Amino acid sequence: MVVMLEPLRKLRYYFYHELSWPQLLWIAEDSSGKIVGYVMGKMEEDDAQPVHGHITSLAVLRTHRKRGIATQLMRNTQREMANVFKAEFVSLHVRKSNAAAFHLYNETLKYEINDIEKGYYADGEDAYDMKCTFPQNAPGAAKAKGGAEVKKITPMAGVTRDPEAVKRMIAEAEREEKLKKSRETTREGAQAVLDAAAKVGKMQVAN
Repeated sequence: MVVMLEPLRKLRYYFYHELSWPQLLWIAEDSSGKIVGYVMGKMEEDDAQPVHGHITSLAVLRTHRKRGIATQLMRNTQREMANVFKAEFVSLHVRKSNAAAFHLYNETLKYEINDIEKGYYADGEDAYDMKCTFPQNAPGAAKAKGGAEVKKITPMAGVTRDPEAVKRMIAEAEREEKLKKSRETTREGAQAVLDAAAKVGKMQVAN
């Protein structure tokens, strides 16, 4: 029974996001209707700060990366944060070691590093706390008059329509993260062996 609690807890967390901020949850589907990516955002409920959103989760299947899907998902959610909720900025966390994600956020979407949170992840890795501002909602910014809202260019599918697909996406993202950590550990172990061998070699030469 304990094994089942964690998936249920995660799924309940995702349902909470959809019920609270359905405008901020986007799913990408391929031509056959298969879910290949999603983004999940929320609005922070902190009265001590300006109105702002947060990207909770972003994932795209490995087979569908480098096609601009993640960029489009992010921009859709950011647009809704700015237009619907009048957010002044959006924040997110990313692993310091995740170069691909950092490039997406920093170079493509123009997020800036706001801070570094030590030991943010469960395995102890640090995270970049990143932030992207919405100039149109900044205090004192001139408000545009009229004009049509940008039309949604990808269909939005509710999580409740296919929760099993979302669970599979979550599981795949977690497997990839574990594989990445395993590869890093293997590289570090190999390097340690090489370093030890080099030290032994130096000792033998010295003797």
